[in-house]
Amino acid sequence: MTSPGISKDSGQLDLAITGMSCASCVARVEKALAKIPGVTSATVNLATERAHIVLSGKVENSRLQQAVTDAGYGAEFIQPEQVSMAARAPDGFPVVAAALLSIPLFVPMIAGLFGAHWMLPGWMQLALATPIQFWLGARFYKAGWKAAIHLAGNMDLLVAIGTSAAYGLSVYLLYQGSGHLYFEASAAIITLVLLGKWLESRARNQTTEAIRALQALKPETAIVRRHGQEAEIPLNAVKLHDLVIIRPGDRVAVDGIIREGLSHIDESLLTGESAPVKKGPGDQVTGGAINLDGLIAVETTAIGTETVLSRIIRMVEDAQIAKPEIQRLVDRVSAIFVPIVLLIALGTLIAWMILTSNWEQAVLNAVAVLVIACPCALGLATPTAIMAGTGIAARYGILIKDADALELAHRIDYVAFDKTGTLTEGKPSLTDIRTDSIAEQELVGLAAMVEQASSHPLARAVLDYAELHQIIFPQAIGAKVLPGMGMQAGDDRNAVYLGNRQLLRKLGLDINTCPLGKMANELEAGGKTVSWLVQDNGSNKRLLGLLAFTDALKPVSARAVRRLHQLGIKTLLLTGDNTESAGRVAAATDIDLVLAEQTPETKAHAIAGLKAKGHVVAMVGDGINDAPALATADISFAMSTGADVAMHSSAATLMRSDPTLVADTIDISRRTYSKIKQNLFWAFLYNLVGIPLAAMGFLNPVLAGAAMALSSVSVVTNALTLRRWKPSSEMPEKREAS
Repeated sequence: MTSPGISKDSGQLDLAITGMSCASCVARVEKALAKIPGVTSATVNLATERAHIVLSGKVENSRLQQAVTDAGYGAEFIQPEQVSMAARAPDGFPVVAAALLSIPLFVPMIAGLFGAHWMLPGWMQLALATPIQFWLGARFYKAGWKAAIHLAGNMDLLVAIGTSAAYGLSVYLLYQGSGHLYFEASAAIITLVLLGKWLESRARNQTTEAIRALQALKPETAIVRRHGQEAEIPLNAVKLHDLVIIRPGDRVAVDGIIREGLSHIDESLLTGESAPVKKGPGDQVTGGAINLDGLIAVETTAIGTETVLSRIIRMVEDAQIAKPEIQRLVDRVSAIFVPIVLLIALGTLIAWMILTSNWEQAVLNAVAVLVIACPCALGLATPTAIMAGTGIAARYGILIKDADALELAHRIDYVAFDKTGTLTEGKPSLTDIRTDSIAEQELVGLAAMVEQASSHPLARAVLDYAELHQIIFPQAIGAKVLPGMGMQAGDDRNAVYLGNRQLLRKLGLDINTCPLGKMANELEAGGKTVSWLVQDNGSNKRLLGLLAFTDALKPVSARAVRRLHQLGIKTLLLTGDNTESAGRVAAATDIDLVLAEQTPETKAHAIAGLKAKGHVVAMVGDGINDAPALATADISFAMSTGADVAMHSSAATLMRSDPTLVADTIDISRRTYSKIKQNLFWAFLYNLVGIPLAAMGFLNPVLAGAAMALSSVSVVTNALTLRRWKPSSEMPEKREAS
C-alpha cells in the first residue's frame, strides 16, 4: 500500500475498495472522491471492487483514502506492478453456519405445507435465529448503518431493515404468547442472501481468469549471466541489458533480443497464436512466452511495468474498470433506487394496515418489498459482461483499451484497411532495379543511405538487399520522413529523395514520357510497388532510377474480408501505394472500395467523409502514416507488430498480425453488448415485477429473499457464458456463415 504521506500532482491511480455491496455504493464512493479538489474523475467498478482516479492537481493520498473511509468504505492503493486482481476465494463459513442454524427453522415451515406439525418451541426458534441475525448478519447492520449515517442507502440497509422487522415482529409475538412466529423468515433471508453473495463472488472470480492467466506468466526468478558467471536472482533485480539465460521448457523471463542460440518460442497465451515461432539471434522475445527446445541468451530491453506483458495486463485492467455510457445511466438510476424502495415499503405497510387492519401481514409484505429489491443486479449487469468480454478477447490476442470502444464496436458498418503490413506480409523484397546513367550498386547505395533512418518495410527491404550484396553506403545527413511520399536526405544544396509518384509530382518531375516511366508502368501493372530516386543539387533535379518491390498477400487476408462481409460490414482499402498494386490486392480479397496513392491527410479525410455519411468506421493499420486515420476513425485497430504511434492512436491492439481478428473483435463486441442488454433487461424486469408482487402480498419474505439472491447470481452467470466464445480462426470456415 502506498504511504499516506505521498502525494501526486497529476496522473492516474487505482484504489482497491472494500465494503461495497451494490450499485448505490458505487455512486457514493464516486461522489466522495469527485468532491476532492484535484480529482478530475473517479470511476468505481463494483465487479472488480476498484476505483480508477484521474488527477489534475496535487492530492494527498491520505485525503483520497479518508474520503472513501468517510463514505463508509475501506480503501488501499494499488501499485502499478502489484497484482491487483488476484483470485480471492470467497469465505463459505458464514453460509454453512447460517444454513445449519436455519434448517431447523425452515424445515418445519416446509413440512407444514404437507400437514405435518414439527414447529419448534418459541424459545428454541429464538435461540437459533438470534446468532444468524446479529452474528452472521452483522455485516448487513454495519454496512447499512454506515449508509444510513451518510444519508444514503444500499442493499445492506434494505436487508438489515427487512430482517430486523421480521425478527422484531417474531420477538413481540413470542412475548405475547402467540404460536405463529416468523423467525424462519428472518433467518432464511439472511442465509439466502449470504449464499447469493458467496455464489456471486465465486462467479465474479471467474470473470478475472484471463488477467490471472496473464499474471501467472511472470516467473519469479531469472538466470542472469554477469562477468561470465551465471546466477539465479529475483526477477525484480534484473537490469536493462542484462544477459538472461532461458533454458528449454522455461518461461522467457524478460523482454529482450536473442544474442545466442536458436529455439522455438510458444507465445500463445500472449498473442493467441497456437503455432510456436522459430527464433534466433537478433529476434525479439517477450516475457511470459515459453522456450520450447533450445538454450538461448536474451539481452534485456524492458523490465518492470514497461514489459509487453505488464502493458497488456494494464490495458485489459483499464478496459475492465472503465464504464461505458450505458452503465453511467444505470448508476444514476441506482443512486435513487434504495430511497424509492424504502418509500414503497413504507407505503405498503401503511396501505395494508389501513385496508386490512392486519398489522402482522402489513409488516411481512413490507419486509418482502425490502428484501426482493436488488440494486446488486443493476450494478453488476454491465461490468461483469465487460470483464468477461475483454478477458476472453485478451486470451485470443485482442487487447481492447476501454469499455467505450467495446460498446461502440458492435455498431461498426465500415472497415478501412491499410495495405502494407496489414493485408500484406509487410516484408517486401527488392526485385527490380532500373537506372539512368548510374550503376545499379550506386543506385542501391544512395537508396540505402536515404532509408537507413526509416522503419518502413520498404526501407528494410532496401537495407537487407544492400547488406546481402555487400553494398557500402555513407551515413545520411539530415534524413527526414516525407509523410505519404517517402524519404529525404541531405540539404538544400545536395538532397536525395526516394519515394512514390506523389513525391515526383511535388518535385515537379514528369516521368510519363521518359523510358523509366514506361518501365514503371509495366512493373506496377504486375502488382509491384515502385520507388523513385531523385537527386537535387539546388539548381537541377535529376531522376537517377527506380526500385520495384513485391509484398506477398497474407494467406488470411481474403478470409478476414469475407468474415466482415458475413457480418454485414463493408470494406475499404486505403493505401499510399499505386493504383495497380492496390487493385490487385482488392481483387484478391474482394474489398468493396479502393483509394490508392493516399497521404496520411487524405486517409483521414476519407475516414471523416464516411463518418459524415452516418457510417460507424473502423480503421486498421500498423504504420506511422496510419496514425491520423486511426485517430479519425470511430474505432481503430493497430497490429502489435507495427509502429508504437499506431498502437497509441488505436482503441484496440491485435497481438498477432492477423486481420481476421478485426471481425473477431466486432463479433465479441456484439456478443458482449447483447449480454449487457440481456442483463439490464432482466435486472430491471425483476425489480419492476417483483416489487409490486411483494407489495400486493403475493410473495412471502423467504421467497423474496431467494429471488433477490438469485438475481445477482443469474446476471453474473449470464455474463460468464461469454467465456465459451472462440475466434473465427479456430473454427471451420463453413461454420462462420451459420
